[in-house]
Amino acid sequence: MEKREFIPVCTPLLGGNEVKYVTEAVQDGWISSSGSFVTKFEEAFSSYCGVRHGIAVCNGTVAIHLALAALGIGKGDEVIIPSFTMIATAFAVCYTGAMPVFVDADKDTWNIDTTKIEAAITPRTKAIIPVHIFGNPCNMDAVTAIARAHRLFIVEDAAEAHGAEYRGKKTGSFSDIAAFSFFANKNITTGEGGMCITNDDNYDRLCRYYKNVCFPPDGPRTYSHDDIGFNYRMSNLHAAIGLAQTEKADEYRAMRRKNAALYKEQLAGCPGIIFQKDEAQALNVHWMNAVVIDPAAYGHTKDELAAHLKSKGIDTRLLFRSMARQESLRRYGCDCSGSYPVTDWLSENGFYLPSASSLREDDIAYICSVIKEFRK
Repeated sequence: MEKREFIPVCTPLLGGNEVKYVTEAVQDGWISSSGSFVTKFEEAFSSYCGVRHGIAVCNGTVAIHLALAALGIGKGDEVIIPSFTMIATAFAVCYTGAMPVFVDADKDTWNIDTTKIEAAITPRTKAIIPVHIFGNPCNMDAVTAIARAHRLFIVEDAAEAHGAEYRGKKTGSFSDIAAFSFFANKNITTGEGGMCITNDDNYDRLCRYYKNVCFPPDGPRTYSHDDIGFNYRMSNLHAAIGLAQTEKADEYRAMRRKNAALYKEQLAGCPGIIFQKDEAQALNVHWMNAVVIDPAAYGHTKDELAAHLKSKGIDTRLLFRSMARQESLRRYGCDCSGSYPVTDWLSENGFYLPSASSLREDDIAYICSVIKEFRK
């Protein structure tokens, strides 16, 4: 088996009008947050998600923070999040002064275990942040029912779920406000960037107000500021890339789904390789092709397999570490004493395989052959 030079975990696919639109922005001189591509991107992406308003920001973490700020979440409040997520979800809650409260993952889908959410609710709980992990939409029927019963806000963390669907509706359309990331490894990218989307006119106004250091969205700039805001604006250059990416969104979604299907097909007969299962009624966009290794069945640990893959020119990345195992959150005051066995199992035994939209079929075949041969 011939070693490949290098197959990275993920690289962006810039296969549309990116150069054309960025060049236009540069030639016109509109490179800050005031250019027309910001509005065009907001309108295109929110429309793609089936939502009325889009508010472009500088990254996905601040998109979550902005959503929480617009909803009035603050000190003394609690926000329920999954223990298995990227730490940005928790940090965004901390920025408001509120307290993240953790719920373990479901062993099959790896999303928040909706059967455990209600046990985490207290009189201080104000919101739930379901994270569509790796592009697999959460059980939004269950999340919505719980939120309505307890009068809680929903903020979807859809950072990894561009174009994913639940019961035929796009992620981002099930919440008061949803947050997306457009980091370079996302299915749709601007390099760095994010967006809040909402159907609520008032939340749209508040997001625009707070993201722009509390300048009035409609009115003269008197430089008198009534509230403390944030400089979370997206530049016209990043938005130009985002618009081009959104034009190709369905094509890139199909590529990720095809890659995931090939991985599952070619590793189906390899004991000890465990894939994430799709939620019922969901269309998973497979931001990352993550696997969990059962050492007893596979014959090697995830670290041993990762090292072997690296020796063959195949890059991997560890899965997220549990929020309850984060020293930063413990010092912040989070209750990290609970038991989160599924999250720990995922963190201890899983990693990402290469997942770029542009990954070639022969690269996937090579990766799978290395995994199967190492088991022997």
